[in-house]
Amino acid sequence: MIKIGLIQQSNTAGVQANQAKSTANIRDCAAKGAQLIILPELHNSLYFCQVENTDNFDLAENIPGPSTELFGALAEELGVVLVLSLFEKRTAGLYHNTAVVIKKDGSIAGKYRKMHIPDDPAYYEKFYFTPGDSGFRPVQTSLGKLGILVCWDQWYPEAARLMALAGAEILIYPTAIGWELSDTEAEKERQKNAWITVQRGHAVANGLPLIAVNRVGHESDPSGQTQGIKFWGNSFAAGPQGEILISASSEKEENRLVEIDLERSETVRRWWPFLRDRRIDAYGDLTKRFID
Repeated sequence: MIKIGLIQQSNTAGVQANQAKSTANIRDCAAKGAQLIILPELHNSLYFCQVENTDNFDLAENIPGPSTELFGALAEELGVVLVLSLFEKRTAGLYHNTAVVIKKDGSIAGKYRKMHIPDDPAYYEKFYFTPGDSGFRPVQTSLGKLGILVCWDQWYPEAARLMALAGAEILIYPTAIGWELSDTEAEKERQKNAWITVQRGHAVANGLPLIAVNRVGHESDPSGQTQGIKFWGNSFAAGPQGEILISASSEKEENRLVEIDLERSETVRRWWPFLRDRRIDAYGDLTKRFID
């Protein structure tokens, strides 16, 4: 059993203020017994991808760098494992959306560079992020193998499957997703339910627990072309049969804790041996863009 803290928070334009809020939330989760604490996507800043602006590259940092030093010291002090989500400057002109796992001793256990990069109205991530090039590999920690994926990755069953095949014991998705305010209430509900449903499906198909941590609150569009994004929160944890273990609200900043039994996956996979019955000899066409 491991106790996991999910930090659902809003952000402002001030990096130091956001880091101070994250620090306070991490301390709160640790005080409540969390061993693994997960922050939402790009938690150091506003979601800057609503616009294409080269000045936003100034938000990027090296890894290791200032954030891994700050949060590494905190992890060591509290004796917890942290999952961060950072805007990485790899070298001049090469940037990634990168999740970093910090060990209990404050060092970096590993990182994952977001593989699927969206380019949609208000989500202009291709302007900023180069797709990851290290594949789908879980990060080994003292608490188990963490299958870290990021936001847009959560819509792709292939990503979850490859993490599972590489030995991940839990799937984790730092996320920044929300509504465009002109959408109808019915459309908003469909989008949110689709987001929850597809991830529960990944948990079921792979027999693994899953954690999704989203930000919350409204962030305006600097260009004024849209009404901004209302991040819908609803951070949640699901078990290996897709059962919802906890769920946060759509409106509030909250720290939620959940206990996950990693050994339960073995039982569920014995009942439902999906990995045994996969027809890997017949899946070659999955590597094609489209089958004519």
